[in-house]
This record gives sequence, structure tokens and C-alpha cells, in this order.
Amino acid sequence: MEGTYRVLQTPGARLGALTNAAVSTLEPGQSLLMATTSTSLKPHGRRMQLTVQLLDDIQEQFEVEQKAHGQALMDEVCQRLNLIENDYFGLEFRNSQGNEIWLEPAKPIVKQVQRPKNTLFRLSVKFFPPDPGQLQEEYTRYLFALQIKRDLAEKKIMCSENTSALLISHILQSEIGDCDESVDLVYLKSNTLLPNQQMLQGKIIAFHWQNIGQTPAASDFQVLEIARKLEMYGIRFHLATDREGTKINLAVAHMGVLVFQGNTKINTFNWAKIRKLSFKRKRFLIKLHPEDSYQDTLEFLLADRDVCKIFWKNCVEYHTFFRLLDQPKAKAKTVLFSRGSSFRYSGRTHKQLVDYMRESVTKTTPYQRRHSRTRVPAQTLTTDVPKQSLSFIEGLEVPVSPSSAAASFQSVHSVYKGATDSRPTHQDDSNILLINKHSTQKLPSDMKTCPAMEETWKTSNQPSPISLQDGLVDSLQLSPLTTRSTLNVIVPGSQMSNLNLPPQAPSPLQSPILSDVGSVRADDEEEDRRKRYPADKAFFIAKEILTTERTYVKDLDVITVWFRSAVIKDNAMPEGLMTLLFSNIDPIYEFHRGFLKEIEQRLALWEGRSNAHVKGDYQRIGDIMLRNMCSLKEFTSCLKKHDQVLMELEKCTKRSKKLEGVYKEFELQKVCYLPLNTFLLKPIQRLMHYKLILERLCNHYQPDHRDYGDCSDALKEVREMSAQLHSSLVRLENFQKLTELQRDLIGIDNLILPGRDFIREGCLYKLTRKGLQQRMFFLFSDMLLYTSKGVTNSNQFKVHGQLPLYGMIIEESESEWAVAHCFTIYSAQKTIVVAASSRIEMGKWIEDLNQAIELVKKSNEKRNPVLESNSYDRSNRSSDEVSLEQESEDDTHSSHSSLDKQTHHRANTTVHVCWHRNTSVSMLDHSVAVENQLSGYLLRKFKNSNGWQKLWVVFTNFCLFFYKTHQDDYPLASLPLLGYMVSMPSDHDHIHKDYVFKLQFKSHVYFFRAESEYTFERWMEVIKSATNSPERMMHHSQKDT
Repeated sequence: MEGTYRVLQTPGARLGALTNAAVSTLEPGQSLLMATTSTSLKPHGRRMQLTVQLLDDIQEQFEVEQKAHGQALMDEVCQRLNLIENDYFGLEFRNSQGNEIWLEPAKPIVKQVQRPKNTLFRLSVKFFPPDPGQLQEEYTRYLFALQIKRDLAEKKIMCSENTSALLISHILQSEIGDCDESVDLVYLKSNTLLPNQQMLQGKIIAFHWQNIGQTPAASDFQVLEIARKLEMYGIRFHLATDREGTKINLAVAHMGVLVFQGNTKINTFNWAKIRKLSFKRKRFLIKLHPEDSYQDTLEFLLADRDVCKIFWKNCVEYHTFFRLLDQPKAKAKTVLFSRGSSFRYSGRTHKQLVDYMRESVTKTTPYQRRHSRTRVPAQTLTTDVPKQSLSFIEGLEVPVSPSSAAASFQSVHSVYKGATDSRPTHQDDSNILLINKHSTQKLPSDMKTCPAMEETWKTSNQPSPISLQDGLVDSLQLSPLTTRSTLNVIVPGSQMSNLNLPPQAPSPLQSPILSDVGSVRADDEEEDRRKRYPADKAFFIAKEILTTERTYVKDLDVITVWFRSAVIKDNAMPEGLMTLLFSNIDPIYEFHRGFLKEIEQRLALWEGRSNAHVKGDYQRIGDIMLRNMCSLKEFTSCLKKHDQVLMELEKCTKRSKKLEGVYKEFELQKVCYLPLNTFLLKPIQRLMHYKLILERLCNHYQPDHRDYGDCSDALKEVREMSAQLHSSLVRLENFQKLTELQRDLIGIDNLILPGRDFIREGCLYKLTRKGLQQRMFFLFSDMLLYTSKGVTNSNQFKVHGQLPLYGMIIEESESEWAVAHCFTIYSAQKTIVVAASSRIEMGKWIEDLNQAIELVKKSNEKRNPVLESNSYDRSNRSSDEVSLEQESEDDTHSSHSSLDKQTHHRANTTVHVCWHRNTSVSMLDHSVAVENQLSGYLLRKFKNSNGWQKLWVVFTNFCLFFYKTHQDDYPLASLPLLGYMVSMPSDHDHIHKDYVFKLQFKSHVYFFRAESEYTFERWMEVIKSATNSPERMMHHSQKDT
């Protein structure tokens, strides 16, 4: 039974060696006797004994033929361990130069290893999937957890002290059970799990206390769930230098080739970007697709040719395993000459392995999970956590029943039928209580149980209800007092039955796994229902915190990792500005990374369906929010300095051509998907997001809900911080917009002035002698600019006119000029006639212009009453005075020389979207868009396509950005939403799914599907805020009617 605690002498004893597989390998019509006879009659050549160190550090001897290939040894290891998902693993050894090398399966061992009998091979995880939830076998996940344990001890995984302590606490829970400080100290003293373990003992024990009642399976799950989010998860460094001689580390992972500087990832070359990988002597070459990079070929220098070839082989295998659908065919060797290496990956691809495990019944092979310590708290003996009781974040399928995989039977009769030790033992182990082949010590015959165990055994006659799949209330316990395992089945209203298990494993042909596996499998409909669990709205509100926090931390990466790397590489930023910028942003970045991990761990537990014993503790988010919002208050001083940081960055950019060049070049990189200074506003804007989400939680909860108090207190803390920083945020958003426009506009050098506020930008048609000409207008608190778009490669706008607001008069003039939605602007310098795309757009411009004119009039009159005489008097004008100037070709294209000097400019900013969509955006719209940022997974479907594509979608700055996963560094594509209409699908769309919304602009149609009703409503809400101007749309539509 899973989750039952038994006596073991060593931590590694949980890793049992099995010689009997759970599935018969006999050919049809072949008997066991015939197979044995045929095997014994096979001629055996010379054999050699090889030593393999398993993942629990125990060394085993394996015998293979002298000329055996590497696969033969791997097969022996997997057969003895009954390891089914074996393609994730490999055998590594050190060669004479001290390099770690993977044993090639398709090559003779003696040709790879000089002295194989004296070489120690290590079983290790070779391929680390991005999500350990794809591992179907609990046993495989246990081996992965041991690999993480080994990597921590060998300093191959670098992480913070808190994360290290948290990982070790789960390892302790898995190995020795519930926390006992004295036992923990003894275990830590005798086992080195971390290089700085002694300094962290207090933290480790504190974390261990929080794991009480957690089974080994759940502990392994937590180890993998934490480790997979670390930047160093599955990473093996290969020292190298780039073309400039900078020391770097190369690594390969599931997504592609990674480049690290120290322990910081500075670049990722996805497999989709790579055209070819090759090596020449000690040069490692990456050839990219031309459209994905300015540089076609990247070159790195490694220590020598052997090291270079080792890394190249690793890349080939990773690419094949994770990228290809089918195993590649072996390359045919030429008779006379050969060019290049014939090396190919040998084994199943990741997709083949996942498909095989999904279709095969062997994935349900159980094995006994137990702690390696005698003393176990009484309450943990009745804890039943299933094989996959905790599903991974983002709705991964959990193809097991809610009850334990080892105890999920349809009736008591099926329990009787399948009663056997879930971990088969050998005949020579039958006299050893719960010790498998890896144990080096036998249990003393006079062993006595600890008091906690005895007390539990005394009370075991009282039935402890555990909900099984068909509603039976049973309690399954294993006797710790007999040398033969006894399964005690307690049914309410019946006597306890003792079932003596056989001392050896049953024949694979008679395994209950094969006969009863169908009873515990859920059909596709049931699995689909579970994917939407839990149904509580609070869960999805909390999940919004998680998804937006992931995007927020990625946004901070742009500054702290990517931009830092760019300015350091070119030595472009003054030291004073470097200190000011990164001393303020780095502490905030580190805080939010830790906060994100806390949320991910809590949501992973909350999302689990079968963890009945922990539901009460983990189905809430208020405690985490309160604790972290209180901690965030310590960074208020850093947030207040963002005003100074933005202004200093702008000043230095103007003074230094080198920094200006790096700044502009960086903004063109894919990772910088928004204007660079926008990312500096994110920390303060994030406070508003916390406030709005906490308000939704408090409105959802009843006042007597146990999570309401923490959420309410956290909301008070956030409101206090937001109030302190509100004026700073308004000022920063205005300054950021002015600096963005300064780069977008040509012909005005002093756009950023004290007291100047941005009000609205948008497209209007100006009446000229040639007719209506499209122009881009910008309204500020003191003037109105109108511009035209450049005609060169630059996407900048050239200023044609600058009209002061003081003395300006606005008048509707549709009847006078016979132009729809037309109005006239009278200023002291000139009079112009413009037309909007709709009456609603015209109303927005007239309202904002009149308000701005009134404000500037009041402020100027206070300073200088004489200016009143300079205002325009329209009472004496005639229609001939209206300026209908001919804008000559010289006027339109006069900026050729200046435009040609400009670098290529980003084309998806709000300015350019307004130009192409013929609309406008106000500062109020920008503020609403900031409040309504959202991210998460959606299914997307095009109008004429059949299938749905799962994408990570980020909404910000009136735009949807699409990523393959939330871990990607830059978006695959973007969709500006200005001008789009959002609605529910109609009947003729033939969309028969729940939670689907439709986006349409002219003939462009997209369908998006959310995971829940709450998520669907949130996406509709934020997209409507971008496609419709807030508040005014309704006001003007009512006015028109």
C-alpha cells in the first residue's frame, strides 16, 4: 500500500531491485519452461563484471558479455530495477581526461572505456523534461528526486538558501518521515546533502516541521515541483569563451542551447531558431535561421576537441529526444570515405515514450513507498496520498483515481484478490522484514517497535475511514510485527481479516496489476472533468495572482538580466547610473522571485484533488499574500526612487551616444516587447494589480470565511502602499509617455518639459487642397501637435504643426464643409479643419480639447492677464481665412536626411496602432489598461482552422502577446486590440465549446477559449477595456441617440 511506513536501515533501501517485471515478455505460445530452456542453451562468450552506482549511491555488480554494447548494460540495470520509463536515464563515466561522458548505447563498451572493469558507471537522469508531471511512474519520479538530491550535494544546482533548505526538508520527510529535531540533527550530521548544510540546519528543520503527515510520494512530488522552476534544473555546464574572449558556460536543455554568464542565463537559442549544430576542432558552431538573428553563425571556443564533441553529442541527443516525433534511422556507413560524424541518438523520443506509457498498462506498476526510519508518528499510518495526488499547475491531466493507486479496488473481494506486497521481493529476502536487495543490513530478530508504532497497533481495531473509488470505507494497514507482510482490511460492521502474503513475488502472468488495472482507470470524460477541478472561484482568483506574477517576474528579467547584460557587454552605462538603477531593482526582483515560488507551491497543492488531509490548510492564499505584502513594505523606499531612476536614465541617454545606441538597439530585440522604460514602471503598477485581485477575493468571501481575515489585512497593507505611491505613479506614467513620444517624433526637441502632461493621441484627417489627408495628432496640456508618418525604413512621425492651446477655440463644422464628423480648430497662429473616423471619436477629441483649453486659460490668466488679448477672435473671421495649405512634396519628405540617420523603430507601439486602426487613445485609457493587465493559458482557433492551439497569452498596453509557454523569453506574435470587437460566438460560427469569446476586426476573426467561467469573464472584461474607450463610449452613444 502506498504511503505505509515501514522499517528500513538506509535511505537508499527504498530503491528496490526487481527481477520480475510486471508484464510478460514471452512470445505467443511460448511457455515459461521453453523460454528458460532456450535461454540456457544460448552460447555465452567471455563475460565481464561492471560496477554501476545507482541513484541511491549503492554500487551493484552487473555481468555482460565482453563485446556487449552500452545498451546491454543499460538493459541489465533497468531490468533489475524494473525501470519502465528508462529512456530518461543513462549511464555516465569519467574518461582518462576527467570528462564526464554518457555511455553510448549503440557502441561496444570496450571501444568507449579503456578499462571497463575498473571504471565506475553512474546511473543518472539524462533528459530532464520541462514538467515532471509527464513522468507517469511514481518510481520514476522517485529516481528523479534522488537525482536532484545528488545534484544539490555536488553543487550542480545553484539556488538560494531558502530554496535549498526547502528542498532538503522534503528530502528529509521522504527519507526519515515526520520531523524530530534530534533525529534530523543526527541524520544531517551523518549525511552531507548541501555544501553549506551546517549553516542552514535551523531553516531545514523549520521547513521540515511544516511537512508533517506528508508521504514519500508527496515529498518527491514537492522536490520535483520546486526544482523544475530553478534556472539550473537539469543544467550541466560546459566551460567556453565567446568571440570576444568572455568566459561563459554552455548548456543544453529541452528548449535548446543555453548560454550562461556565471550562473545567470543570458541567452537561449531555441531549437526552432537553430539551422545546424556542428563543431570543428574545439570550435562549437551554431548556425541560425537568417530571419531570427542578425548574426547567421555563432562561434564558441571550448577547452579542446574532445570536450567540444561531447557537448555536440549531448545537443544532438537532446534535440532528437525532445524535438523529433519518431526515432531517427541510423545513418548508413559509406564503404570507402565518410564525411562528418555518424553519431545518432539511440532510443525512443520523448513523444514515443509518453505515448507508450499512456497506452501501456505497465505504467500502473506499483512499488512500496515507505520511510527509512523506525519511529513514525501514529497519525501518519492512516494517511493515504495517491500516486499522483497533486496535479501540476496549469491543468495537467492526472490519470489516476482519487484514492491510492495501490489501494484502489472496486470491492473488498478485489482487495482479497489482489492482496500482495506492492514491491515484489526475492526468495532470498523472504526472511528479512521489509528489506529489499539494496539493503546491506538485516533486521535483528529481536527488534522491537517504537512506542508510537505500538500505540498505533493497539488502536488499529478502530476503523479509520479512507474514501475509496466506489464509496467503500476501508482502512488498509501493514503489520509491522510479523516477518510476513499482512494486509489488514477493516470494513465497518465486519471482523478484521488477515491475509498472509506469499514470501515471493507472484508470476507476471498472474499479476493482479494486469487483472484489476481496468477498474482504476478513468475514462476521458472523467479526466476532462478533473482538469477543471477545483470549481471554487477563489482558486481561479488566486490563480490570476500566479499567472500575472509569472509575467511580472519575466518583465523584471528584461531589466535585471537582459538589459544589464547589454550595457555591461558594451560598457555603455556610467557607474553611478548602474548603481542607482540596479541597487533599486535587484532587491525587488529577488523578492518577487521568492514570492512567485511560494504561490506556485500553494496553487499546486490547492489544485490537487485527492489530498484530503491537507485541503483545509492549502485551499487559501490570504496567509501568503499577507506575509509577502508586509515584507513588500520594506521596499517602498526603492519604489520611491524609480522617479529619479527614470529621469537619470533619460539624461544619460541624451548625453552619451554610446548608451543611446545600446538603448535603441536593445529596444529592437524580441525580448524587449514594450518600450524599455515601461518595464521600470512595473513594480509600482504591480501594487495596483494586487489591490484589485485582493478586492475580488474579499468580495467573493463571506466575512466568516477562514481566508477572509488574511485577505482583508493584506488588502489594507497594499492600499496603504498604493496611496503613498499613487502621485509618483501618475508622474512616472506621464514622464514615460513623453519620453516614448520623444523617440517617436521628429522635429521637436523639447517635448519633455516640467508641467507638460500628455492627454490624447490619435488619427484625424486634416483638410488640405488635396482633400482629406491622414495625420497623427498629439494633445498635451499646453499644445496640440499634428504629424505625418515617415516614408523611409524608420517608423517615426514628422511634426508638421505645433498649435498652443491658449486662446484656441473648437467648433463643430460638419454643415459648413460637408464633411462627416468634422470640426474646426481656431488658434492664434492658424486655423485647421479636421475630421474624425466616427462621431464618437469626434466627441472624444472635442471634449478633451475643450477641457485642456479651459485649464490652460485659467493657469495663464493667473500668471499673465495681458495674454488674453492674444487669444483668437473668431467673430471677425471668414471662411477664406481657414488654412487649406498645400503640403508640398518638400514639406512631406523634408526629413529624408534625418530619417535616414535613424535606426529602425518599433512598429507596435500605441502611436503606430492608432495610425493603422484610425482611432485614438487617451491617458485615461492608458491608466485603465495598466489596471487590467492579465495573463494565462488560452486555446486559440482561427476562423477557418479545425484545431485549437494552447498558448500563453499576455495582455498589456492594448495588445495580446502570444507565447508557446510561460517560460519563453519573448513572444511569438502580437495582436494589437485597438479597433477590434469582442463578443460571444454566434450560431453560424459553429463553436460548440464553453467559455469561448470571439475577436474580430474587419475580416480578421479569432476565437479564444478559457479554462473556467471566472477566467472567461476576466478576459472579456480586460479586452473590452482595450477595444472600447472607458466610460465615454456609453456617454457619447447615449448622446447620439
